[in-house]
Amino acid sequence: MRKVLLVGSALFIAAAAAVAIHAQQDKSKRPSPPASAKCDLAGGKSITVDYSSPRAKGRKVFGGIVPYGEVWRAGANEATTFVTNADLMVGGKHVPAGSYTLFTIPNQDKWTLIISKKTGEWGVPYPGADSDFARVDMKAGATSGAIENFTIAFDKGAKGCTLRIEWENTRASVDISTM
Repeated sequence: MRKVLLVGSALFIAAAAAVAIHAQQDKSKRPSPPASAKCDLAGGKSITVDYSSPRAKGRKVFGGIVPYGEVWRAGANEATTFVTNADLMVGGKHVPAGSYTLFTIPNQDKWTLIISKKTGEWGVPYPGADSDFARVDMKAGATSGAIENFTIAFDKGAKGCTLRIEWENTRASVDISTM
């Protein structure tokens, strides 16, 4: 009887683990589904940002669930990744081709974009300033209307693109160009 209970319990635990793993693998069913943004640059070079897009759901976002003046992971779930196959100037700072993690420090009048050398983390906690590759000032302002889904996008320009982050009623942006 004990063997049957032990085997039955082990099978139940294995089945529960398999369901949990499957749920984690189907990222599209998460409350904050995966999203990506890409900027195609001259000469076949590009920048890709992969992130998870939380929803505002009527909550006060900036200055509320995302406090001003504190490091924020810029999305949900896994850390937001920034991958480029080109040497870039991001807000006036040189960023070599490679893979990075993005964090931000939102404030009402300006934001700071943190480009971290540490990659592969879940999303929190922030690995610390010793892992920062660069910190770059971002322009901050209001959007023309409410933005329900957290969004990272690129606007193509003559010399590169502008990275744009929008959510609730806030837009933060920084210019990116190739070297």
